[in-house]
Amino acid sequence: MHSTQDWVRFFRYNATHHRVNWDLTPSITPSQTKAVLRSLQAWQLGETSDGRNLLRASFLHARKTGDEHFVEAMQLFIKEEQKHGENLGRYLDMIGQPRIKHNWGDTLFRRARHFNTSMESWTLAVLTVESAAQVFYQSLKDATSCILLKQICREILIDEAYHIQFQRERMEQLFWSKSMNGRIFSRLFYKVFYFATIHVIWFAHRRLFKAGGNTYTTYFRKMRYKYYKTLHRVTLSMPKPQLSYS
Repeated sequence: MHSTQDWVRFFRYNATHHRVNWDLTPSITPSQTKAVLRSLQAWQLGETSDGRNLLRASFLHARKTGDEHFVEAMQLFIKEEQKHGENLGRYLDMIGQPRIKHNWGDTLFRRARHFNTSMESWTLAVLTVESAAQVFYQSLKDATSCILLKQICREILIDEAYHIQFQRERMEQLFWSKSMNGRIFSRLFYKVFYFATIHVIWFAHRRLFKAGGNTYTTYFRKMRYKYYKTLHRVTLSMPKPQLSYS
């Protein structure tokens, strides 16, 4: 397990990498655009959150645990997510498609999280959505022949892998700080929340997932695998001592 200070260093380092060649001209076809546009617009909107409520929960968590670097790590994490949203928005601009301002899924999620100050609930939600995002962006990458969009997706996929590790390590600390009864309840709650959420995501974006080569069965199989790599794994054994790299 890495220290929060290590994650701060990593996010600062990762921000210096630019993996997208914006001199490329978009080459997405009309039929490909039709298949992915609504989901691309919705996901772009979701990536642009200012993270205010997440930062509030992070501040309370940092104060409770004495983790002085945690708020900065979350700020850098949010900034990286916003970069994803801006890159997707820039792509939409380049292909002459609007950035939407409202989406039912995004509105529902924003309202649900408005009063949430629980770091555990936030981490659970982020881990679930980030896991689905890996399948989403791989599907988006596979659904078109546009090199520029593929580069955008590839960069996001690289970042998301680290985001999941960052959030999983935090969830391990939160889970194992609970009583035995609390852990029993959380194991069940994590599973119910995760699988309920991924079904909502499938039904909202199934056209894009299918355009990227997925059926419901393959999508569910991938998401089940990600559950066992993240939330299920969190509940199996206590986290190892933090590693620190100077």
